[in-house]
Amino acid sequence: MSQTKTWEQVDQYITERLIPRDTVLEDVLAANQKADLPAYDVSPAQGKFLNLLVQLQGAKRILEIGTLGGYSTIWLARALPSDGHIVTLELDPHHAQVAQANLALAQVEDKVEIRVGDALEQLAKLRDEGADPFDFIFIDADKPNNPNYLKWALQFSRPGTVIIGDNVIRDGEVIHAKSTDPRVQGVRKFYDLIGNEPRITATAIQTVGSKGYDGFVMGIVTG
Repeated sequence: MSQTKTWEQVDQYITERLIPRDTVLEDVLAANQKADLPAYDVSPAQGKFLNLLVQLQGAKRILEIGTLGGYSTIWLARALPSDGHIVTLELDPHHAQVAQANLALAQVEDKVEIRVGDALEQLAKLRDEGADPFDFIFIDADKPNNPNYLKWALQFSRPGTVIIGDNVIRDGEVIHAKSTDPRVQGVRKFYDLIGNEPRITATAIQTVGSKGYDGFVMGIVTG
């Protein structure tokens, strides 16, 4: 059996043992596929991981950079208290339309505000509107802009804010300094900024499973 196949089967085992079957989330993934959205969603195990992190942190305000079809958004929203709120940013209007329908299906649309357009422009608008700091920030969008997203995340943080970056291992390509892949270089600069930022204490975790070989960066803003 190939290593990748083993990863997928173990991921399925974890999901079957620890995550109750959820027909709503299954329907969300099916809707994303029907709408021809790319299969970039987190896995069920990763979604539950994010959900638990939000609960552990006691977050009420979440910023998500990269909505896609709203699958991860739903996992995040379900962890919030009744007065919790998510601002999620999505470039593609079609993706945002699919996400809005999925949020309604999951009955969490009252907790979520989708902002459509270039994320950097939307972040600037949030600043101009005087948005309050967020408790939890999930960065899962175009990787070349990860360094810019981190800079904005710090502007919208407070001591104790949790910042998560997804897809930061990229099948191990992240170690190659001479990579010509702009996504790899964006992630490498992301690491450098976090590592040199005195206001963040952070680590990264490699993951394997149905989404292949990748990982998360997790940081806590300390000041």
